[in-house]
Amino acid sequence: MSTFLRSFLVVVWFGLAAVLIVGLLLWVSSLLRPSKPTREKMLTYESGVDPVGEGWSQSQVRYYIFALLFVIFDVEAVFIFPWATQLERYALFGLVEMGIFVFVLVLGLVYAWRKGVLRWV
Repeated sequence: MSTFLRSFLVVVWFGLAAVLIVGLLLWVSSLLRPSKPTREKMLTYESGVDPVGEGWSQSQVRYYIFALLFVIFDVEAVFIFPWATQLERYALFGLVEMGIFVFVLVLGLVYAWRKGVLRWV
């Protein structure tokens, strides 16, 4: 057996041991914990406010789009930081490529702004 497969096998054994220990501890805790369910304990609880009415409500799509735009521009930083640390290595080619990348992101931001997605109403 190669050393690569042997080291991979060690990782698999540790992963199985971790899953087994977690499962065993959850099972033991389910046996030891007190269980006295009441109607009040089974109510949905959020932020100290008692639930009133139904639990279903419709949200506006703009909040999801706003969150998606945040994630997109947050992930942009993941691509910019490694480029910034290796700026000398990539030289002019890297600068042009990153300029194109940022330009496309700015186009997306301008498009979202013109469509009114960024208004928080």
